[in-house]
Amino acid sequence: MNRLGACSWSLEADTPAVLARSLREVGVQSAQVGLDALTRGTWQAGFLRAAFEDAGLAIASGMMGMLGEDYSTLATIRASGGLRPDASWAANFNAARASASCARELGLDLVSFHAGFLPHAASDPERTKLIARLGAVADVFADEGLRLALETGQETAATLNSVLDELDRDNLGVNFDPANMILYAMGDPVEALRILAPRVLQIHIKDARSTETPGEWGREVPVGSGEVDWPAFFGASAEAGLACDLMIEREAGDQRVQDMRTARALVLDLCLEDLS
Repeated sequence: MNRLGACSWSLEADTPAVLARSLREVGVQSAQVGLDALTRGTWQAGFLRAAFEDAGLAIASGMMGMLGEDYSTLATIRASGGLRPDASWAANFNAARASASCARELGLDLVSFHAGFLPHAASDPERTKLIARLGAVADVFADEGLRLALETGQETAATLNSVLDELDRDNLGVNFDPANMILYAMGDPVEALRILAPRVLQIHIKDARSTETPGEWGREVPVGSGEVDWPAFFGASAEAGLACDLMIEREAGDQRVQDMRTARALVLDLCLEDLS
């Protein structure tokens, strides 16, 4: 049960105390916490720790966003996402250092983030640039004794795997989000998990349906009502011997606690024995 948690940003809480209450409503005992509220001064680490301790909750991992990211459309996030934009690179590198320091203060060992759309072709200068920047950020986290997980979805599993091969960093792995593979139309989640499994450090529990209009987003839906084949997904996870944390994420809809409780029930139904 301790391996099953939820993503803090899904609950849109305005204080650590409200977040802790919402997590208890979902029925989980741990969370992946968005670090941006802490690094930008909206929340204080001491208050967050106290709220979680009072509620009997654990902080399992962190997440950092990059400055200037615009998720309005696929085109805007392709241009603005992750470490790609030159104009925000220096600020984002400093933000990554702040996130690493914050994660260490919280006693974490894992942080995830979206690197930005990674080009497939080895000759693409954007790929060369991103690999250099990713290496620099990974080294910042390594210096703090932290692992760094790249979110899936903005490129195929094969491309992400090849980038990680090229980076060759011991502290760098994958936060696997099956819904993102569908939302970005980047391949079947189960097959992608099989490719990336040796590098998976954490899994997001989220579901989606494919777009009907090429070039536009797919649609996020409650877990169990989308296109992720959850029995096959957890089967592939078990075959690979994965024992990482599972973090329920919901980024759409107006009944997020209920949707996340539904996701929790599905996960426990399919793999309670593995989580005990």
